[in-house]
Amino acid sequence: EVQLVESGGGLVQPGGSLRLTCVASGFTFSAYTMSWVRRKPGKGLETVAHINADGGSTQYEGIARGRFTISRDNTKNTVYLQMDRLKPEDTAVYYCAKGPTTRGQGTQVTVSS
Repeated sequence: EVQLVESGGGLVQPGGSLRLTCVASGFTFSAYTMSWVRRKPGKGLETVAHINADGGSTQYEGIARGRFTISRDNTKNTVYLQMDRLKPEDTAVYYCAKGPTTRGQGTQVTVSS
């Protein structure tokens, strides 16, 4: 059974940082591109970033470019999202994703003063 378990969300002030972690199990993690996606209140899912199977290539959507960094450790079956210079509009539930339909339960990120 594929499992993706996110953690690391919380309440942070504008300009602050958070590091999200996703631990994967139930599949050959090192063979898959992994992604972070998010859902803002009342909105649909939007892609944040992708990282390829060996971690050598990353891709960011405009919302994340220059502020967020995706990385992975295939020895730990873990993918990370380092988020810096957070803005109130980054408030959302963040999900780790494998492919277009497999996601974890999400972790809430709230950016507010």
